[in-house]
Amino acid sequence: MARGDQIYVPRELFDREGIYQHHGIDCGDGTVIHYRKPSETIERTSLATFARSSPVSIKYYPTSFIADTVVRRAESRLGERRYNLLFNNCEHFATWCKIGTSDSQQVRNFIPAIARLNVQNLSQPIERALYETDEQNAHRLLDGALGEIKVMWDDLQPQYQQTVAEIGAWDRVAKEALQRDREDLARAAIQRKLKYKEKAQTLSCQLEQLAKMTENLINNSQHL
Repeated sequence: MARGDQIYVPRELFDREGIYQHHGIDCGDGTVIHYRKPSETIERTSLATFARSSPVSIKYYPTSFIADTVVRRAESRLGERRYNLLFNNCEHFATWCKIGTSDSQQVRNFIPAIARLNVQNLSQPIERALYETDEQNAHRLLDGALGEIKVMWDDLQPQYQQTVAEIGAWDRVAKEALQRDREDLARAAIQRKLKYKEKAQTLSCQLEQLAKMTENLINNSQHL
């Protein structure tokens, strides 16, 4: 590790160890600038405070600012209190310092995975996470999460509708093939129909999960 490095350590989320990474900027003097919890403020702390006895790794980029520039950018935001899990978290901050772009790879990886989660079990962890922050930030988190769910819904819903249409189309092809005594074409059409039917079931489950997650978020917002 060296001055200006973007470093990270594994942290737990919702009591699941190592599920996300906490990022910061190495100042080269035994201190790290990072979005510290629970204060949710950008602070300069010791490396030991940042690491919490976890192994420290370095995030590498093909190109980045020179070390002094990275540290100056980090120092320019000391005291900031605009933490947002989805849009301005510790990785967003560190990446901005390092390459000038506010980005979080782990958030981009996490959002598509929402549809694969068992959302029925998420209500309590989400509520606990929201109550660990201030009311204003909790509302921002809820709005952000609902916005991301809408993006996913707008992507999945047309796919589902198109898939249902394909099921109907291939069903008609199979029936027409049988009327012409073309069992070979009918079997091929039925196989395509079954393939689309399986896809439709998957998309339907994902949409149902998003609906349940939305309901959970709205229910939690009523307690804020």
